[in-house]
Amino acid sequence: MPLNAEIGESRSTSKPLAWWLAILLGLSLTINFIDRLVLATIAPTLFSVLHLTATEYSYIVFAFMLGMTLGQIPAGVLIDRVGVRTGLASIFAGWSFSNMAQAIARTVAEFSGLRFLMGFFECGNYSAGVKSVGEIFRDDERALALGVFNSGSLLGSVVAPPLVVYIAHHFGWRHAFFLPSLAGLAWIPLWLQSSRSARGLRLPQSQHRVEGNKGITVGRLLRLRQTWGVILMRAFSGPLSQFYWYWLPLYFVRGRGMKMQTMAGLVSLSYLVGGFGQLGGGYFSGFLIHRGTSLDRARKVTFTIGAVLAGLCTLLAPITRGSLDAALAVGMGIFGVNVMSNHVIAIITDVFPDNTLARVTGVTGVGEGVIDMAMTLLTGIVIQRFSWFPVFAVASLMPLGALAGLYLKVRTCQPVTIE
Repeated sequence: MPLNAEIGESRSTSKPLAWWLAILLGLSLTINFIDRLVLATIAPTLFSVLHLTATEYSYIVFAFMLGMTLGQIPAGVLIDRVGVRTGLASIFAGWSFSNMAQAIARTVAEFSGLRFLMGFFECGNYSAGVKSVGEIFRDDERALALGVFNSGSLLGSVVAPPLVVYIAHHFGWRHAFFLPSLAGLAWIPLWLQSSRSARGLRLPQSQHRVEGNKGITVGRLLRLRQTWGVILMRAFSGPLSQFYWYWLPLYFVRGRGMKMQTMAGLVSLSYLVGGFGQLGGGYFSGFLIHRGTSLDRARKVTFTIGAVLAGLCTLLAPITRGSLDAALAVGMGIFGVNVMSNHVIAIITDVFPDNTLARVTGVTGVGEGVIDMAMTLLTGIVIQRFSWFPVFAVASLMPLGALAGLYLKVRTCQPVTIE
């Protein structure tokens, strides 16, 4: 059941209410990222307390990626069938309790099992957000609305390092897992109430795009070249974000010799600079469309700018001398990655019918997860045996794969009719 079936079919559109739902979705992503980044932020502490190696740490991160990969399609099917309101609340509770339980974990195996469960539930957050925005907003608003949703990753990324370091310093590292998740559970009743109150909201284009596209299976979606195009786009852009989220704190502490407090500040700065790529990319794309540029050209120009910026700055980051310069280079790299990520999901909503958006997003998440897992294991091995530079060098080339997916497979950003 799509979101509009849950909140009504009125012909009038309440724009303030639509944007409020986008803000709430962004807040869900904020909490998601705070919970997700607890492990990365206290990783240097866990290396000392639990005597972890880089390879063992990569196993824990790998388990999370595996859970996200295996959960993508089930989460997408669930959300397409029961609706965003109920589906998102359910998976939110699942990942919150999984994160809280890590407060009592003591071994690599225990952390890995709980991170697997957390990833299995968390992956549905993107599917829910993409489906909601795709149903609510017009083409010229959609990229900006997705930027509002995705800006939750900015806020969560900026808040997480200092918050987690503060909690760990004053209450112990185990409380850093428990307290943010406990506070985050307060979001669930707020979401349920707000989505229930939105019964007068009509979601433009949704009914038109569903007609003629009923009964579509994942198998039918995989027979489309456009599906493989967005899979490639996400598979070669998403892992760059994951690399920075899970390895940047460790790189600053172990690769550049920073103290935890200094690391927390500079990581937050990098995430802050990078996070504006979500809103900036969405605004720029909408600006081009309002100036008369076709939707297809606006999406391609913006995505290409993000890809070039992501690749160049990722390559420059490990060779800069000063810590602040490195943080700014990383921040601009993340900025480019976020422009790309924002437009992957914008293009998904441009191309595919509304009643398939969660499943398409889930399928692309599987592609991302496969690359994530391989990159995570290789990162741990390369860092432990060699150095950080080869990892950054390989990561800087990944946007080329995303560009190939856009230009060779998607080709044109326009709605597809599935026969």
